[in-house]
Formats: sequence, structure tokens, C-alpha cells
Amino acid sequence: MHDTTELLIELGAIILGLGLLGRLAGRIGFSPIPLYLLAGLAFGHGGFLPLNASEEFVATGAEIGVILLLLLLGLEYSASELVTNLKTQYPSGIVDFVLNALPGAVCALILGWGPVAAVALGGVTWISSSGVIAKVLGDLGRLGNRETPVILGVLVIEDLAMAVYLPILTALLAGLSLGGASLTLLISLGTVGLVLYLALRHGRLISRMVSSDNPEMLLLVVLGLTVLVAGVAAELQVSAAVGAFLVGIALSGEVAEGAHNLLAPLRDLFAAVFFVFFGLSTDPADIPPVFLTALLLAVVTVCTKIATGWYAARRAGVKRAGRWRAGGTLVARGEFSIVIAGLAVGVEPRVGPLATAYVLILVIVGPLTARWTEPLARKVLGRARPAPAEPPAVQSAEAPDSTAAAN
Repeated sequence: MHDTTELLIELGAIILGLGLLGRLAGRIGFSPIPLYLLAGLAFGHGGFLPLNASEEFVATGAEIGVILLLLLLGLEYSASELVTNLKTQYPSGIVDFVLNALPGAVCALILGWGPVAAVALGGVTWISSSGVIAKVLGDLGRLGNRETPVILGVLVIEDLAMAVYLPILTALLAGLSLGGASLTLLISLGTVGLVLYLALRHGRLISRMVSSDNPEMLLLVVLGLTVLVAGVAAELQVSAAVGAFLVGIALSGEVAEGAHNLLAPLRDLFAAVFFVFFGLSTDPADIPPVFLTALLLAVVTVCTKIATGWYAARRAGVKRAGRWRAGGTLVARGEFSIVIAGLAVGVEPRVGPLATAYVLILVIVGPLTARWTEPLARKVLGRARPAPAEPPAVQSAEAPDSTAAAN
């Protein structure tokens, strides 16, 4: 009974604290994500006042938060739109891999950690956080922006690439034979392919089976289906986040709209828990020894991610302002990077603290770059450009149109 009482007190304090931090962030026009993370860091292992009774519950809530973030992201798009994005964005996915995995791999080799650790750290720096970015896009009201499908296309390619990367990394870390690694990879690819096929060919049938006029029944069926598929996907070495995203893709029409409205408050609650848990699981004492290395790596990969977003948006015909927004939005790293680092710790223990410090930096900087990259670029590049040569009368007549085009 005492343990239950302590659990309730801690959970109540966490949720109330999240609400107050969210209100504070809203008043100053700022994303609450960095505040959630810093709060978790303050009350986690090695923090000011560690939370013990609620740790297991918060860990489970964090997993549900990632699943709900990706489910609602998937509900925004149909299966045909996903396939179109994959077909048109795969060159951007290649550029993303080369620009962002290479810095991490080179860093591990320079530090003398060996090729397996290089593969792991390359994955840490490569993959953006779909969960953080989904939350930021919602906070900034950009889900309908011209560049958002480009951002999601890059994220989807990264998430699906995890179905290939994670089995390979696991095999390297475990020293498996070529046959064992190949079997794991085939199972992962087969699972993703099957879900995509069902979403494309039978999406309407799935929607009809899930559909209900009773909001309670719709909520239970969609949530249960999503968590079940995510769990099966994780068991088959496919990311649980990818499984949840594909469930969202498979649902369409009124079912998708109804599920979105019902699940949005739950998503906001558990997403906040996810960001707090990320901070709770980090010991502040591990960060100072690797902070400078993590900061240098973060600076390099902020630039490479912005370049990735710029390139991807430019290929899609997005105007200059949208290119900067796309690049700044892709900067945040998060859940996948921590998963990869956790796998690699057994081979190279120093990967864990470095990856944690790196992700903490970018998960705080990411919402800032999403908001300020485009205004800052416009200000700096606007000053750098020479004044136009047209007469004043022509300038004043054309200024509104040019401004509207830029925006």
C-alpha cells in the first residue's frame, strides 16, 4: 500500500509539473520539449531528487508516447502518399545517410573505438528523432506546410532503414554468422513489406473493420491494434515506431480523422512522459567528460542535417524559406539514437555517455533550429545580398509580391 501511495504521489507530481512547464513554454512562445528534458535530468539518476517508485511506469509510458507520436503522424498520410514519398525522396535518403552517418563513424575511428563502434556511432548521428520532430511540427503549426511532406519523407526513409540497420548492428555486436544475420534481416524486411502491402491493397477494408460510431470502441480498437502491431514489430527486430506509423498509414477517411481527435490528448500526455523519461535515464555525472566531443559532433551534424533538409526540399520544388525550415526541423536526434547506443554499450562502454550527451544537446537545440533557422537565414542572407537596382517606385510596387513568394 505504501508503494502504491508513493507511486501516485510521484506520478501526480510529474504530470502536474509537465502541465506547468507546458504553460510556461506556451507563454514565452517556446517548445516545451527542452523543459521536459531538463526536468527529467534534474530528477533522474544523479539528479537533485531521484524518482524511484514511478520509474518503471514512466519507462512504459515513454514507449507508449513514441508509439502514439508515430501513429498520429501516420494518420496524416495515406499509403499511396507514403509510397510516392519513398519513390521521390530516396536520393535525399542517400544524401542524408552519407552526410550524417559519416561524422559519427569518423569520430569513433579517431577515438580508437574500432569498426563496430563506428557503425554504432554512425547510426546515432544519422537518425533524426521522429518523435521529437512530430511534436515540434505540431507545436509550430506546420503540419500543413509545403515542406512538411519532404520532412516526413526523409523521416520515413530513416525509420524504414532501421529495419535493415538494426539487425546488421545487432549481428555485428553479437558476432553472429553471416547466415544468422541474413535471416534476421530477411524477417525484418518481410515484416515491413507485408504491412506496406496490406496498407496499400486492403487499407479500406482495415478501416471498415476498425470503424465504429462509438468513440469509446474506436479508441480501444485503434489503440489496441497499434500497441499490438508495435510490439510484434519490435519482437521481429523491426522498430516499434515503424509499426505504429504503418498502422496510421493503413487507416484512412473518417476513421483516421476520428482516431486522431480521440488520441491527440493521449499523445500529448505520453509524449511529454517520453521526453521526461529520456532525462530521467541520464546520469548528469556522465556528461562532463564527453561534453566537448559531443558538442563538436553536434555542431558538425547540425550543419549536415540542415544541408540534408535544404537538398530534399529543393528537389521537391519548395521555395527558399521552406528549405531552411525543413533543414532546421530535421536537426533533433532522440529515441533511435539512444536505442543504438544502448546496444553498443556492451562492446564499447564509452559510446553510451557520448551518445547521451550528443542527443541531449540536439534534442534541446532541435526545437530551436526548427523555429529559428529560417528567420536567421533570411536575416543574414538578406543583409549579404546587394540592394536591387530597380527604381524606388518599382521596388515599392513589387515588394509585397516578392515577400509573399518568399513566405
